[in-house]
Amino acid sequence: MIRLFLGLTLLLASLVAASLAFGEVSLTWRELYHAMTGTDATAPRSAMIVFDLRLPRVLLALLVGVALSLSGTITLAIMRNPLAEPGVLGINSGAAAAALAVIVLVEDPPVEFLQGAGFLGAAAMALAVYALARRSGTSSLRIILIGIGLSSLATAFTTLLSAFGEIGDVQRAMIWLAGSVYDANMVKVRLLALWLVVPVTFALLSARELDLIRFGDHLARSLGQPVDLVRGITIVLATMLSGAAVAASGLIGFVGLIAPHMARRLVGGAHRRILPIAALIGACLVVAADLVGRIVLPPVQLPAGIVTGLLGAPFFAYLLWVRRHDHR
Repeated sequence: MIRLFLGLTLLLASLVAASLAFGEVSLTWRELYHAMTGTDATAPRSAMIVFDLRLPRVLLALLVGVALSLSGTITLAIMRNPLAEPGVLGINSGAAAAALAVIVLVEDPPVEFLQGAGFLGAAAMALAVYALARRSGTSSLRIILIGIGLSSLATAFTTLLSAFGEIGDVQRAMIWLAGSVYDANMVKVRLLALWLVVPVTFALLSARELDLIRFGDHLARSLGQPVDLVRGITIVLATMLSGAAVAASGLIGFVGLIAPHMARRLVGGAHRRILPIAALIGACLVVAADLVGRIVLPPVQLPAGIVTGLLGAPFFAYLLWVRRHDHR
């Protein structure tokens, strides 16, 4: 566990360094070192590239990866479905619909307003799913079915806005929906970091409750767990994590699915081990996706959401194949 943690930390540090050095204008390792240490040999252009353009982008990608992976780990545990991710709760669809409404209906909205709308949309959708599911008990299947239905409703609203909005506004909205950290700045990084302190802390502290609820409602209740209350609290945690990430970067898919599964394969089923490892894997995934998107087709920059989608689609197909194989 310790070796794995250190290995993933080293991998993340390497990806961060590569993200700071490589891009449309690449820096040598010497130039990067001088820029980071602030020596007299630092060229103004190198310092501007590192600190004004790339460092905020890398830090935002790291935070988004941590938030999405922890949210996905929680969702997998409470849904007890290996194909579940935060999108199954309607979080992504709610955030996308609210953000698109702001982009299309509000002239030149500020970034903070767009982020706030995205988070409120995610929170409203999760609250609606939980409220409708709670009437007959918050079973996993009921939450999944209601989440799928409300997600379809939000997607229809998004399509309606796209059809009647101005072309320029719709194009900006489509870029945001693709998922990217290209417009990162230190203000956005600080806001997201401050917001994530509380939900990340509680997510890491919820390992025992996630272990219990993963074994089923009846067994968890027999061990004294208030299942409905725990599921409600963990849904709030997943919403706070995923909603903030979506509001900051748009829809970067499959991170909440890939990271928990990889972590479980590496460290077993105990969530006290899964959660920190999944957070590191998620951070590596988003940082690497942003790096690949910047260097694969220069000067064109592919959104990180497209890169993770290219990885996530075959991974999702693999999970489907494994599930079918297990039930034979």
